[in-house]
This record gives sequence, C-alpha cells and structure tokens, in this order.
Amino acid sequence: MTADPAGPLEPPHRVSAVQRFDEAVDREFDRIRGREPLDRITYAVTELADFGLLWHLIAWSRALRSERDLEAAIRLSVCLGIESVIVNGLVKSLFRRERPVYQGERPHKLRIPLTTSFPSGHASSAVVAAILLGENSRAAPAYWALAAAVGASRIHVRIHHMSDVIGGAAVGLALGVAFRKLWPLRDR
Repeated sequence: MTADPAGPLEPPHRVSAVQRFDEAVDREFDRIRGREPLDRITYAVTELADFGLLWHLIAWSRALRSERDLEAAIRLSVCLGIESVIVNGLVKSLFRRERPVYQGERPHKLRIPLTTSFPSGHASSAVVAAILLGENSRAAPAYWALAAAVGASRIHVRIHHMSDVIGGAAVGLALGVAFRKLWPLRDR
C-alpha cells in the first residue's frame, strides 16, 4: 500500500484470477495471430457464425434429405432464436462485461457487436447447435469441432475473453440439453 499525503492509503491494483486467466490465454493466441491463412479462416468462421447463420445453413441443407431432418431444422432455428433472446437479452444484461479493448488494426473486416461480452453468444449458439445437430448423427464430432472453432475464433479476433467463451458454452450446454428434452424429434 502506498501513502498519499493528500488522502487515505490506497490498496495496489488487484487483478482477479479470471482476468489473469483471460490474459494468459490471450497471450497464447498472440503467438498465432497475424498468420495467413489462419487469420482469414478464423475471421471467416466468426463472421459466418454471426446470428447463428452457420448453424441454420447446416440444418436447412440437411432438411432437404428427409421429413425428420426438416423437423430438426425447424427445431434448431426456433431454439437458436430462443437461445439468442435468453443470452443476448437477459443474461448479458445481468453481467454487462466490457469486450476486450484492442486499438490495433484488424487484418480483416469484422462486425463489432453492440452487446456486452459475457457470455459469448457465439459460443452458446454453437453448443446448442452441436447438441441439436449431433443428436443421433455420425457427424456429431464434426459439429462439436466446428463449435469449438467458433468459440476459439471469438478469442482470436479479440471480440471475447476466454472466460466469456466458457460461460457461453456452459449456458449453451444447459439450453441445448433442455431443448432436446422439451422438443424431442420423432423416431425415424
């Protein structure tokens, strides 16, 4: 503690364990940022996942195969809409965490969201989508890998902290499991 002749003793600036964790992860991402084609791919993944577009495209392309896949696409779209309202409308308003501050130039154009940082809506929707798309599917590992790529892309492009992504994934897990129980698909 330092003594200030004009005022009371002030404690030194304290950094939370979450902030230290986020900073450590960000330093690791600094090792791979600025490399092509990784930057271009990462920016494309993060932009394609805006508003759940990536997941809607996958679900609706699958809907062409069968009536059950059409029902699954409808379920996914409705559930992602509900997830967005819950995460972006309710949960984010409880936390109001600032997004990472980055003053440098980004290598590619990027839409900067207006919502607060915690939890990551991209991570939440990615996990909901992986749960719903992966249900009884041999492609489930691919959906989970794509969900992980979406979450990592949010850190790579400096739009979210790692703890935002973990929080979003946890919310998405809870919502995805609930959606599957509340809206089961008919058997084939």
